[in-house]
Amino acid sequence: MVQNISNIFKSIEQLKVLVLGDVMLDKYFVGNVNRMSPEAPVPVVDIESMDTRLGGAANVVLNIQALKATPILCAVIGNDANGDLFEKLAHQENIDVKGLVKSKTRKTTSKTRVISDDKQMLRYDIEDKHDLDEEEEQMLLDKVKEIVNSEKIDVLIFQDYNKGVLINRIIKNVVTLAQENNILTVVDPKKDNFWSYQGVDLFKPNLKELSEALNQAVNPKDVKALDHAEQDLRSRLNNKITFVTLSENGVYIKAEGEGRKYAAYRRDIKDVSGAGDTVISMAALVLGVTNDEETIARLSNLAGGLVCESVGVVPINLDRLIDEAKSI
Repeated sequence: MVQNISNIFKSIEQLKVLVLGDVMLDKYFVGNVNRMSPEAPVPVVDIESMDTRLGGAANVVLNIQALKATPILCAVIGNDANGDLFEKLAHQENIDVKGLVKSKTRKTTSKTRVISDDKQMLRYDIEDKHDLDEEEEQMLLDKVKEIVNSEKIDVLIFQDYNKGVLINRIIKNVVTLAQENNILTVVDPKKDNFWSYQGVDLFKPNLKELSEALNQAVNPKDVKALDHAEQDLRSRLNNKITFVTLSENGVYIKAEGEGRKYAAYRRDIKDVSGAGDTVISMAALVLGVTNDEETIARLSNLAGGLVCESVGVVPINLDRLIDEAKSI
C-alpha cells in the first residue's frame, strides 16, 4: 500500500527540479484515409488538424509542472526556425528556459507524426545526433553550475534520448556537482552512455535498454531473472535504486533487500509516446519526498499508464492521477 496520497502530493509541490537532456518538438498531422495514392501504393491522409508540442526533456518539464512542482530546463536547441518555435512554446507554457543553450552547428530535433483513426501512419524526424562540441559542452556545464549555485535544487533528472547532449563528460561532471550539493540524481538512460551514470540515486531503464546493455535476454515475468540482471547492473553502476519499466508487464524496483515487481494497471492503450517521460517525472518527484520503493513504483506505474490513454505526447492529468491513486 502506498503512503498517504494527500501528503505526498502536497510535499511534491515544494520541490524544485532541474531537468537536463535532449529536447524536441513533437508535431502532429491528423486526418482521415479515404483512398490510396495513384502515384504509389500508399494511403492518402486528408489532413484536418496540425499541432506542435514540446517533447523529450521538455515533456518531462511539463509533467513536473502538471504535478505542481517547479522545474527548470537545461538543454541545447538549434539556432533555427524550430529552435525559435521551441522557445515560443516554452514561454507560452511558462517554462523557465534560462538553462537553454543555442547551437550554431545542430538542428533542433523535431518528430513529425501523421495520424489517422488514432494510429500513426508515418513518422519523420529532422535532427542532428553528433556530440556537443567543446564550446557547447562548456556552455551547457556553465548553465547547470549557474542554476545549481543560484537555486535550491532538490532533484536533477537526466533525460537521455541519444541526441548527443548527454555525453560522458557532461554526465560525470553534473553527477559530481549534484552529489557535492546534496541533489538527488535520477536517470532515464539510453544506449550510448548507459554506463556513464555512476553512483546515481535512481536509474530507470526500460526492459529493452536493460537487456541490450547487459547483452542478455531478461524475462519480464521472472522476478529472479530481473534480480539477477539488476545485480549485474548495480555491480557496474553502483546506483542506489534500480527501477525498470516492463511495458504491459508492469514495473520492477529494487533498492535494498529483495526486488519487487508490480503489475501494470488495466488501460485502454492508444499511444505509448511520452509514457517514459511521465514515469521518470513521477519517480523523481516521489523520490524527492520519500524513499519508499512501493510508493515510487506504484505511483509511477499508474501515471505512465494514464498518459497512454491519450493520442500523442501529453503530460499527466493531476486530478485524475490523485483520484485513481487513492485506490491503489
